[in-house]
Formats: sequence, structure tokens, C-alpha cells
Amino acid sequence: MSFVEKMKKQAINLQKSVVLPEGTEERTIQAARILVDEKICSKVVLIGEKEEIKGVAERVKTSIAGVEIVTPKESDKLSLYANEYYELRKHKGLTLEQANIDILDPLKWGAMMVRMDDADAMVAGAENSTGKVLVAGFTIIKTAPGVKTASSCFVMDMPDKKWGKDGLMIFSDCATIVDPTAEELAAITRQSAQSCRNFLNTEPKVAMLSFSTKGSAKHPNVDKVTTAFEIVKKEEPELQVDGELQADAAIIESVAATKAPSSTIAGKANVLIFPDLQSGNIGYKMVQRFAGAGAYGPFLQGFAKPISDLSRGCSIDDIVNTVAVTMTQCK
Repeated sequence: MSFVEKMKKQAINLQKSVVLPEGTEERTIQAARILVDEKICSKVVLIGEKEEIKGVAERVKTSIAGVEIVTPKESDKLSLYANEYYELRKHKGLTLEQANIDILDPLKWGAMMVRMDDADAMVAGAENSTGKVLVAGFTIIKTAPGVKTASSCFVMDMPDKKWGKDGLMIFSDCATIVDPTAEELAAITRQSAQSCRNFLNTEPKVAMLSFSTKGSAKHPNVDKVTTAFEIVKKEEPELQVDGELQADAAIIESVAATKAPSSTIAGKANVLIFPDLQSGNIGYKMVQRFAGAGAYGPFLQGFAKPISDLSRGCSIDDIVNTVAVTMTQCK
């Protein structure tokens, strides 16, 4: 059973609800149909003008029977949501009048549905940038208690099953934080470890990557990784993590035996933490293209409730799969 098949099975068993704010987007409407038909969610909500959604659905020959449609300006929750948004943002100078206008934005409305427990999770990004999705998440859903920053991860599904857990690995952060500080890198590490538990159903073995292994090179970029490692060990001493490690030392035992012989993680990692977004984004795409690996995500980490981002180039299947994986976080 593939990773996606396992996630769909879990989602079907959990029966949680999802809101898709981009309700007039063709692929999203077609994905909603599949989510309902395959019973991946207990409820699928599209946000937008009802007649516009129906028109798009007819154009792409897709039935929206069984899909819930919410038009914010017509909703009986408008006053409730606007008041809640006002309370969240009044310290920034937001007026109640403006809150009533701003909350009509589909991304904000979808995030508020999740905050107010009217949906279990939100998935968006088919026609909105990652930045806009993140803003809705940060300002309304908020990060989890004790979490200062959110990040993202990809689940990489390798054709060669010797890597990670039966070919599955977590790569992070490949989509969100451009140049994390040591503190942010430590947070990414802890969040990705939890994603490993959630998605791969195994204990994480985390390698914090660098161009240096255990002091083989000296540079401020290496120092950032070693400082982040020290923070992680202090805050989560039981976590199986090591750094700084070069990529080959992290995943190949024969190399690890030479470069990091005392490490219990080197050569066995199932979670790879990249030092910055450049290396992470390049790394996952190279593995995806050269190795023919499946790349699922990015899945956002560190939020109080599940929210996932999509690529604007996503396929219908990408939306369905992302929703299925996101549903497994609704526990």
C-alpha cells in the first residue's frame, strides 16, 4: 500500500471535515467531487458565490451534489466571524467595520471556520500564493501553544525502499522559511520530528544537514546548525537527532562509519533538516526528478490546527492527496 493509499485509509476512518476556500477554482471543484465520492472527509466545504461555483462545475462537467457551499456575505455566521476577527486584530488598529469587510475574503473565512471548529482543516493555494495562505493561518488559526513560528515539510516517497522508513522520508523546510535563525531551525527540527510520527508512523531519526560533518569545516553557516542542534537537545532531550551532518553521512552507513562513527543517527536518518530554504527546495526537487520520488506537500507544521498549502501548478490528484494527508492531522 502506497503512502497516499495509507493516508486516504486513515482519513476515511477519521471522517473529519475540510474547507477549500478557492471554491470557484476548477481543479478544486473537481477535487471536492472526488473527496465526497471516496468519503475521504465527513464534510467538504467550498467558499464562494453559489451561482458562480455552480457555473464552473457545469463547465467542467462536475456534480457538486453533497458538497457544501458557503457564501460569506450571506452566512448567518458573518457577525460572529467578524467579531472574532476584530478581537484578534484590534491591537493592530483594525476596526469592527473593517473586520466585517476583511472577513469576507475566502482565505480568512476558511481559516476562521477552522478556528471556530466549523471545519477541522483548511487546504488552499491552488490560486493563492503561499504567503497569502500563511497570513490567513498566522493571523486567525495561529501557531500551536509555545510555538513561535510555523514551517513546512515534504513527504518523499522513494522508489528504492531502503531509504528512511520503507522508502519514506521527511524533508524540511523546503517551502516556508527562507533563512531560518538557529532558533527557527530548532523549531523546524522539532516540528518535522512530529510530522514523521504523524505521517510515517515511526519514531524520527533526524539529521540536521550542513556542508560539514562534526566540525570538518568552519563557517558561520555551520555554527547556525550546531547551535540549533544544541537548542533541540536542550528542549527535547529524548529526540533522536544529530548534527551537523553532510547528506551522505546522514543516509549512508558506510560513509557515516568514517565521518561520524559515534553518531547513532548518521547513516540511518528518516528526517532531513536543511539549513535554509535554498538548499531544501533544491534538494527535494533533485530527489524528485533524479530519483523519480513522489514529493507530497508542502504540509504546514506548527499551527494550532491543520492547514496545508498547495502549489498553484497542482493537479486535481495533488489536491485530493493533500487533503487526505491533512485529514490525518485532525486527531
